[in-house]
Formats: sequence, C-alpha cells, structure tokens
Amino acid sequence: MKVRYLVLAVATAYLLTGVYQVAPDERAVVRRFGGIVARPGPGLGFGLPWGIDRVDRVPVRTVRQLRVGYDSEAANDTTMPAGQLLTGDQNLVNVQIVLDYAIGEADQDLDDYVIHRDLVDPTLSRTAEAVAGEWVAGHTVDQVLLTGTGMLPAWVMDRLAERLPELKLGIRVQRVSVALIAPPDEVRAAFEAVTQAQTAIRTKEFQAQQERDQRSRQADAIRYRLGQEASEYRESQLRLAQADATEFLAQLAAYRDVRATNPDALSFLWWDEMRRTMIAMKTRGGKVRPLDHHLQNGELNVTEFVPLPKR
Repeated sequence: MKVRYLVLAVATAYLLTGVYQVAPDERAVVRRFGGIVARPGPGLGFGLPWGIDRVDRVPVRTVRQLRVGYDSEAANDTTMPAGQLLTGDQNLVNVQIVLDYAIGEADQDLDDYVIHRDLVDPTLSRTAEAVAGEWVAGHTVDQVLLTGTGMLPAWVMDRLAERLPELKLGIRVQRVSVALIAPPDEVRAAFEAVTQAQTAIRTKEFQAQQERDQRSRQADAIRYRLGQEASEYRESQLRLAQADATEFLAQLAAYRDVRATNPDALSFLWWDEMRRTMIAMKTRGGKVRPLDHHLQNGELNVTEFVPLPKR
C-alpha cells in the first residue's frame, strides 16, 4: 500500500515538472524532443513533463552589456592582447567598446537565441572587435585618438546591423560606446606629450583667430566711422559750396541790375569788399599797412585795380 502511494506521489511530481511560469518581461520557447513546439507569453503554462518538453525562458526586455576589446588585466598574459589594434600608419592603440544589446521578441529571434545561446557573447565579441579593427586600420593613430570616441560607435553600430542577421543570434544591438581608446602603456607618455603639444597649437591657433576676428571687427568699425565722417564732411562741403554759389549768383544778378543804371558799381563793390577784409583782419589782431610803397617799377598797384570815380 505504501509503495502504491509512493509511486503515485512520484508520478504526480513528475507530471508537475510540465508546469512552468513565465515572468512578465519574458518569453518562453518550448522544445519537445529538441523541436520547437510553442512560444508562450507571460503567465502559467502547462506542457509535457521533464525529459519530453524543455522550457527555455528568455528575458526579452532585459538589456545586456558586453565589453569588447582591450582588457588591462588579461593584457599582461599575452604578447598581443585582444583589443590592441593596428592603425593605418602602423601604430598600435588599445580599444575597448561597450555593447548594449537585447533579445528580439519576434518568433524567429527567440528560436535563434535559444539555439545559439552559448555562442551569442563570443560571436558578438569577435564580430564587434573585427568591425572596430576595420575602422582603426583605415585611419592614422592621430585620427583614431582624436576622433575615435565620436566616430567609432556609429561605425560599429552600422556594420553590426548589417552582419548580425546573417549570424542568426536573435539579438539587437541598441547602443555602442567607447570605454577606452589609448596608446599602449609603453608609449603612452610620448603620445600624451604629443597630444599636449597639439592642444597647445590648437589653443594658439584659436587665440590667433580670435584676435584676428577682433581686429577685423575693429577695422570694420573704424572704416565705417571714417566713411560716415567723410560722407558727412562731403555733404557739408557741398552744402557750403551750393550756398556760396547761390550767394554769388545772387550778388552777380544784383550787380548786373545795378550796373545797368550805375557804371561805377564795380568800384564800389571792390572797396566794400576791401573794407570788410580790413575789418576782419583788425578783428583777428592783424596789422593793416598800405602796400603801395612796396610796389614799384610798374608793378600792380592793388589800389589802382579798380579806380574810384572822380567826383
């Protein structure tokens, strides 16, 4: 009797091995004798007991992280460590990148991941390192060190998107970042010195450009100010010339009118202008002296240029 109950308990326990629970962030792949028969979602599931069905739970909403490339601890054990890549100008650089990836939720992705689960990380690591090596080999060491942090992740993302579907790993790379990109320890000091010198050069160039721009702006401001002043002076001189011309024409018209009735009008105008000139000279503190005694031998006598009429 006890043996019957024991057998019944063992059989019940064996049948209960076919009951499984899938978490909300998981998908399950049920394999029966190695062939995939179901892909249930979250919840309680029932299948055939252990040995017949195998249930693989896949965390499809979990983002996994994989470091690829140079590892300082492992580098001490090998002469050419992983992640030490050759640049286009025959220099070595240590490169380590970080991959964030997740398992695809499509049925085919689930199947591929379950079948190749143990190969995902090694295959992804080798592929990513090969892709990174292609980019590094196409650039000089200076370009790699200066632009690698910004340019390498995009290159790796694009190439992995092309190559991963052929590998059938069932994963999607979501993000790539550079954790390390530096020269080997043996020559790091020399590279840092070169980098500092290049930084100093770029700083000087930037300062020179700033000074050039500042002086250019100052020159533009001075040129504009001088142009405005010249334009204003030109306009003022034109106005004065126009005023003088208008006044002269008015005087000429008045003279012609007076001359028609008075033939001595020119003499009076002359002496009136001389009077104004002498008054202006006295006002400025000048001395007015006759010049007639200095004019001899038939030279021009200013007092006789326009003789006064005799009364």
